[in-house]
Amino acid sequence: MVIKKNRQLGLAIITAVYIAAAIIAFYVSRQLVNNDLISRIFWADLAATVFVYLVGVILSNATVYDPYWSVAPIVIAASLIYSLEVSGAGVWLLFAVICIWGVRLTANWVYTFRDLDHQDWRYDLFKERFPRAYPLISFGGIHLFPTMVVFFAMIPAIKFIERPGFNFYTAAAGLICLAAAVLQGVADLQMHRFRKQRENPADIIETGLWSCCRHPNYLAEIIFWWGIYIFIVSVDPGLWRLGFGALINTMMFVFISIPMAERRLASQKSSYEEYVARTRLLIPLKKSS
Repeated sequence: MVIKKNRQLGLAIITAVYIAAAIIAFYVSRQLVNNDLISRIFWADLAATVFVYLVGVILSNATVYDPYWSVAPIVIAASLIYSLEVSGAGVWLLFAVICIWGVRLTANWVYTFRDLDHQDWRYDLFKERFPRAYPLISFGGIHLFPTMVVFFAMIPAIKFIERPGFNFYTAAAGLICLAAAVLQGVADLQMHRFRKQRENPADIIETGLWSCCRHPNYLAEIIFWWGIYIFIVSVDPGLWRLGFGALINTMMFVFISIPMAERRLASQKSSYEEYVARTRLLIPLKKSS
C-alpha cells in the first residue's frame, strides 16, 4: 500500500491516533469519577491501549504502539497536575524530568521511524514463529504488558503528585532521572552516528559508552524509573513498597528485552562473542584484562 510507505503520512496518522487515544482516556476517566485515582488511571490507560492496539490491527502494524511507552507518562502526569491543581518545586521537578525523558525518547522514535510498512523486528519474529497465536501475543505481550509495566512504574509519580513535597532527596531523585535521560540520549546519539558511518552492517559499535557496556540505553531506562520511585519515598518513606513498579521494569529489561537483543546480535554479527568477552552487559565499566 502506497500510503503505508509514506513516512510523513505515517507520522501524521500515528499522531492522530494518540490524540484520539488521549481523548478516549480522558472520557473513561471522567466516567469513573467516583472511583479512586489509581483505578481511574488504570482503566483510562487500558482503554487507550486497546484503541491503539485496534488501530495497529487495522494497519497490520504493531509499531503504532511503540511511542506509547514515552507518551503515556507525560499525559498522565500533566492531566493529574491540572486536575488536582497542585504545584510546588517537587511537582514541577517531577514533571520536568518526565517531559525531558519522554520528549527525547519520543523524538528518538520519530527519528528511527521509517513508515507504516515497517515493523519492529521483534514483532516480525513473533509473527513468524507463532502465526496462529500472534494476535494474542500482540495484544498481551506487545501492548498490554508494557502498558502495565509503565503504569506500575508511574504509581510513585501519581502518589507524589497527590501529596507533593520537596527536600534534599527529592532533588536527588530529579538529578538521577535527569542523568538517566542524558545517559540514554548520549547512548542513542552515539549509536545513530555509528550507523551512519559504518561501512559494513555486521560492524559492532565499540566507541563511547558502547565500548565497555553493551546496553547503556537500557541501563538508563532502568535508572530513570528508580529515580521516579525515589520521588515518593523522599516525602513518604512508608510507601517504599511502591518500588515494585521499577522492579518489574528492571526485570523486563534484564530477562526479556536484553536477552532477545543479545540473541539477535549474536546471530547477525560474527564477532559479537568477542565483543561480549570484552564488555559488560549493563554497567559501563571496562573489564579488567
